[in-house]
Amino acid sequence: MSQYIHPIKFAPCYKETIWGGEQIAALKGISLPSSSVGESWEVSGIDGFITKVAEGAHSGCDLSTLVAKYREALVGERCYREFGDKFPILIKFIDAKQDLSIQVHPNDTMARVLHDASGKCEMWYVISATADAAIYAGLSREVSPQEVEARIADNSILDVIAKYDSKPGDVFYLPAGRVHSIGAGNLILEVQQASDITYRLYDFDRRDTNGNKRELHIDKAKQAIDYTVQDDYRTLPMKVSDCEWVLAKEFCFEVRKLCVKGTAMLDLTTCESFLILTAVDGEAMVSIDGGDFVEIGKGETVMLPANASAAQFKGDAEIITVRL
Repeated sequence: MSQYIHPIKFAPCYKETIWGGEQIAALKGISLPSSSVGESWEVSGIDGFITKVAEGAHSGCDLSTLVAKYREALVGERCYREFGDKFPILIKFIDAKQDLSIQVHPNDTMARVLHDASGKCEMWYVISATADAAIYAGLSREVSPQEVEARIADNSILDVIAKYDSKPGDVFYLPAGRVHSIGAGNLILEVQQASDITYRLYDFDRRDTNGNKRELHIDKAKQAIDYTVQDDYRTLPMKVSDCEWVLAKEFCFEVRKLCVKGTAMLDLTTCESFLILTAVDGEAMVSIDGGDFVEIGKGETVMLPANASAAQFKGDAEIITVRL
C-alpha cells in the first residue's frame, strides 16, 4: 500500500440551528437550502457528521476510513498511538445570527466518567463581526455554584460573565470549564477537541420550531465550571515569522495563522502530525513535496498528511493552520 497521500480537500457537513444565518454561504460563495445554517463542520470524525473527501483519488471516502487505512502516515505516530482510528480534532465555521446559549464543556476526566468521551477545549478566531457583536468568555468575578443557579433563575447570569466587543482577528482560547457564548453578529472559525458535549446554563428563554424550550443542563454545568477568575480572557497572537503567528498552543492542538502573499514555504519536518489548512480570506494553491497543486479557496479546508516534509503555497490568502 502506498504511503504517499496528496493534499485532501473535504466536503463540509452543514448544520441548521435555531440561531444560525446565511454568513457561511456568503463566506464560501455558495448557495445553501436553508437561511439558518449555524455550523459548517469542515473536518470531523464524529459519528453522524464524518466529513468526506470532496475530490481526487479519495473522493467520497470518509475521514475515519482514511485514518484506518493510512494510520501514522496520515495523522502521525503520536496521534495514532493516542487516538487510534478516531480523529481528535473538529474544525467548524459558526455563524451566530442570534446569541448562542451560555454554555460550558466538561474536561477529559468528567467527560470520560459521565459520557465515555473526551472533554472539549476549543479556540475561536473571529472572521467578521458586526458593530455591536460581542464575545462572552469567563467569569467576571468570583461566584459560587449556588449563585450561578440563582442567576440563571432570575435571568441575570450575564452580569457575572466577562463581555468583549469582537472584531476580525480576535482570538479566544477556551479551556474546558470556561463559561462562554458567541454573541449575535459573529462569524467564527472554531477549533476544538473532537467532542460534541455541551452543557447549557441559559438560553434566553428561546423556543424551538415546535414551541419548546431547549434543554438546560444546570447540575452538570455547575460541576463542570472552572470558577477561577482572570483579568482578561483574550488570547494574543505571537509572531513567529514574517508570515506566521501562533494563535494557540495547548495540549490538545496548536493553531497558527499563515499569511500568503505571492509565495510561501512551510518546513513540515518538525510537524509530527497532520496539518489542516482553512482559508478564512483570499485563495491560494498548495502542494506538498513537489507534487501537484490543490486550490484552497475562501471557506475551504485541506489536510496535509503527517508524512509530508514541505508545503509550498502560491496566492494571496489568510490561512488558519491546525496540528497536534
